[in-house]
Amino acid sequence: MSVLIVATEDDVHTRAVVEALETRGGQVAVADLSRFPQQADLSLHFTCCGQRDLSLSVGEEPLDLADIGSIWWRRPQQPLVDPAIHRETHRMFAANEMQEALSGLWHALDVFWINDPARDHVAHRKVGQLRVAHEVSLRIPDTLITNNPDRARSFIDARGYTQVIYKAFSALPEEWRETRLLRPEELALLDNVRYAPVIFQEYVEAVYDLRITVVGEHVFAAAIHSQETSYPVDFRMDMANARVEAVELPEDVCDKLLALMARMGLVYGAIDMRLRPDGEYVFLEINPAGQFLFIEQETGQPIAAAIAETLLAHDREGSPELTTTRARPERTADDLAGRR
Repeated sequence: MSVLIVATEDDVHTRAVVEALETRGGQVAVADLSRFPQQADLSLHFTCCGQRDLSLSVGEEPLDLADIGSIWWRRPQQPLVDPAIHRETHRMFAANEMQEALSGLWHALDVFWINDPARDHVAHRKVGQLRVAHEVSLRIPDTLITNNPDRARSFIDARGYTQVIYKAFSALPEEWRETRLLRPEELALLDNVRYAPVIFQEYVEAVYDLRITVVGEHVFAAAIHSQETSYPVDFRMDMANARVEAVELPEDVCDKLLALMARMGLVYGAIDMRLRPDGEYVFLEINPAGQFLFIEQETGQPIAAAIAETLLAHDREGSPELTTTRARPERTADDLAGRR
């Protein structure tokens, strides 16, 4: 049996897991969907007798999908419409046909997923994340998502602008949107939310940020000392100067996070939280395809290995037993917070 990773071949996270799989004797292929259909062939043959022949070429060798036991839905790329198709309606038609064929393929496979594409799609929705997090008793920030300027003003007035952050649902490399603490000069711009909804949240004071990477039952928690950097509101803006170290979460927080993963149907998730000075843990969001190498490199937590072992453990021919112990660093969150 083989493992399939849906991603680009130059993705460094993909490379790390490929290496971990091959080190453990696994067979692995990488499917870059942006090569479909110009440089990749897809054939799905269903016979009247119920037999299936599903194949996808990924590179020089065609891949027999019957031989795939598990798939890492890492970061799939969009298929590219052939530039030979010029008319816009024809391009839209071709793009839709490609999406339908690929979606059908994934639903036709009887494999183990990290993460199932349908679950992954739903889990990326920030609004749904907050709902599920609240349902599993995680503390979430007071949040308003609105394109109504009056509702935004009321939310800000109730807390004071120094206690409100705002952020976007997504960011593009060309249009980066970090989380920002509201500034007084921005109050005059609130009418602009009419053009697109904005996420407003209470500002959560922090001892430090937490990046918690969950792989199956493995919980890898790391403290990111964002308050020591030049931009304590969003650790991503000064990550090069952020001190990172492994920590251990309280048992009840781990249990709630695993319950969150189970409710969302996820095997892998990169979760952002904050530890407040009063010791309360606050859930911010989860990324089903979040980066992990920057944590692994700083803490030594074997996250790529855990992903590889999980994929192999669920491969149809069986593989190494999946361990279910949680990563336990030497120092706990309470130690780092100065409470113990």
